Amino acid sequence: MEEQIWHKHKWPDNVKISLEPYPNEPLYKILEKSAEKSGELPYTIFSGTTTTYAETNDAANRVANFLVAQGVKKGDKVAIFLPNLPHYPIVFFGILKAGATVVTCNPTYTTEELKYQLKDSEAVMVFAFDHERFAPTTYEAIKGTQVKQVVICSAKDFLSKMKGLLGGLLGKVPKSPYHEEGITLFYKDIIASYEPEKPIIEINPEEDLAVLIYTGGTTGVPKGVMLTHKNIYSNILQLEEYIWINPDEGEPFKLRYGKEVFVGALPWYHSYGLTLTMIGGAFKAATVIPIPDPRAGKPPLSVVLEAIHEHKVTILHAVPTIYSAIVSIYSTDPDKYDLTSILGCGSGAAPLAPELAKEFERITEGTIYEAYGLSETSPCTHLNPTNKVQRKFGTVGFPLPDTYVKIVDLETGNTELPHGEDGEITLSGPQVMKGYWKRPEATAKVFREFDGRKFFLTGDIGHLDAEGFTVITDRKKDMIIVGGLKAYPREIEDILYGHPKVKLAAIVGLPHVENGDPKNEYVAAFLVLKDGETATEEEIIEWCRDRMAGYKRPRKVEFRDELPLSTIGKVLRRVIKEEELKDL
Repeated sequence: MEEQIWHKHKWPDNVKISLEPYPNEPLYKILEKSAEKSGELPYTIFSGTTTTYAETNDAANRVANFLVAQGVKKGDKVAIFLPNLPHYPIVFFGILKAGATVVTCNPTYTTEELKYQLKDSEAVMVFAFDHERFAPTTYEAIKGTQVKQVVICSAKDFLSKMKGLLGGLLGKVPKSPYHEEGITLFYKDIIASYEPEKPIIEINPEEDLAVLIYTGGTTGVPKGVMLTHKNIYSNILQLEEYIWINPDEGEPFKLRYGKEVFVGALPWYHSYGLTLTMIGGAFKAATVIPIPDPRAGKPPLSVVLEAIHEHKVTILHAVPTIYSAIVSIYSTDPDKYDLTSILGCGSGAAPLAPELAKEFERITEGTIYEAYGLSETSPCTHLNPTNKVQRKFGTVGFPLPDTYVKIVDLETGNTELPHGEDGEITLSGPQVMKGYWKRPEATAKVFREFDGRKFFLTGDIGHLDAEGFTVITDRKKDMIIVGGLKAYPREIEDILYGHPKVKLAAIVGLPHVENGDPKNEYVAAFLVLKDGETATEEEIIEWCRDRMAGYKRPRKVEFRDELPLSTIGKVLRRVIKEEELKDL
């Protein structure tokens, strides 16, 4: 890789700028290597039950043999409709060992949403949770699709016999009200019936798909992102090279093989949680604590603090809303939780307020490093230096090794802009997707060629600062046109997060109904205040007066008890805007 501007200033001294060539291995080799080297180490711990790397690999081989015996062929699509459970890595790697492609499904999907994804992906089988909502949703969703079999995974599969028995008697173990005959198979029977030697199937890591992850993209229409084995494997190696733990005292060190404890707070259907926690944990032979519902507990999200406290978690990947909740819960009862085991934390999906990061670091003694990426990039492309000296708040850091970034014009995406100017961020690297499933036109729209390399148009607006740090201004589709001037919601939200009373902020553009011009909008702010705080609309607007240009200042401020969030905790501006437009 040729030296770029970001390599010339604060690039970490101990990080290579290139890792080429990358291994030509299937993704499941990550699990196999840890099972061979450290098979006795725990991979997952769930409700007191430990599953080792050897046991996980053994079970994944059995799943692979089952799939092949059922006629699943190389390249077929097999869906996972599960929350974070110990089944997930077993089923995931088992599907890959069978030569098939994993289709990850959002656990919150309705019947119609799941049906769309199963039909579009051409999935032939679904692994679903034995639960009063998951299983019935699956049975309804598969009607009219190519799915012929449903494999039911029960929480009892990973509970001790006594816990499973008591849970069943007391009604505490989730269970579907029915199982459809003729199409239902059970995970426990598969593990008991099939051989633990994997089938021999040739994989071309550069071409063969490992995962189809669905994303709304810039159009809102769900599209399957085609990620190859090499895409995800490369991203794991890029992160392994870039992430160093930098304690306040002592020498920096890489994540320790066989010694780290990850917590699965983010859903594994999503590329962030999947790559960085579930697969990344396996790469380091770490212990991973699956959390099926991170919002559980009283107060909500306290289950995450309990996991950190009980298992002495060292690595956490989360989003700002989770970090905010941890700080809030801890502050109410600091003697209840010991969070000082945490060493390193990734943050993404939304801007991280510096005050929040510093308070979290104070109570944990760890370091938060803000990242950037998309489903289309496996997901990570940028990371701030993982030390408190070189990182720069307000940016997403530097591109990972072998990752190129260019800023291009917003209209065509064909012209590279001068350094420092805002434009659309484009990316090139080994982690960038193959394309969108069955959508050649959509694929062509998001790729451009510069300097002989294929670049992906992210839909995000930003620029490179003087030291090569990437600054995200906003999503292209969220840009607000105010009297012909461009206002970026993220920029305004970042300023509002500096207000001492603001906990969550969302900025959307709403049309001036009186003049009938939908292209002329005004800025509207939707805020959640910190616990115990009160504020007025006038107070917020006045506070903004000295901090932003007039056209950026909110004309409307609405206070809410909560804002709509995605399953990974990202504020959904789109949902707020749709609600507001209905009332116009």
